[in-house]
Amino acid sequence: MTTTSTKNNSKLLVPLLIGALVSVALGVYGGQHKGDSIVFKVSGFEDLIKVKSWMAVAAGVFALVQAASALIMYGRIKAIRAPSWIGVLHRWSGRLAFFIAVPVAVFCLYGIGFQAYDARVFVHSLLGCLFFGVFTVKMLVLTKPGVAGWVLPVLGGTVFTVLVGTVLTSAAWYFSAH
Repeated sequence: MTTTSTKNNSKLLVPLLIGALVSVALGVYGGQHKGDSIVFKVSGFEDLIKVKSWMAVAAGVFALVQAASALIMYGRIKAIRAPSWIGVLHRWSGRLAFFIAVPVAVFCLYGIGFQAYDARVFVHSLLGCLFFGVFTVKMLVLTKPGVAGWVLPVLGGTVFTVLVGTVLTSAAWYFSAH
């Protein structure tokens, strides 16, 4: 490995440590805080679980837009020439996915806490905490010039995969069970 690539890869260390700290802090908080099931009404919904589930689905849809727009931007979908507005779509779909995911996470961590009473719930709790850690890493790496070209697509793919896993172990399960 050359000195330049070692130096460029070392730029990932601080974001990775901060992301790991975010994931662990959320998990510890969720584990220590056994939920009180925040009770409030949202117009049009019978209960907060339905609101959370629909918001998770919306975040998942924006994540799909993120994945598709990234593939178009990076030229991975050869049949589609990248329009000039694809970068704006990519950034805004990511912002919307994140801002929709935040209240869902608040409900989960504060209202329910980190749970492990069965495999699905445990995996969901892990993925939820991991999502915010990986997202943090991706956002911190975006501001670092000179990072290897493979890093951002790998981080973006990881954020996408973790979010989809989180949605599948929550909203998809909820709608299939109810």
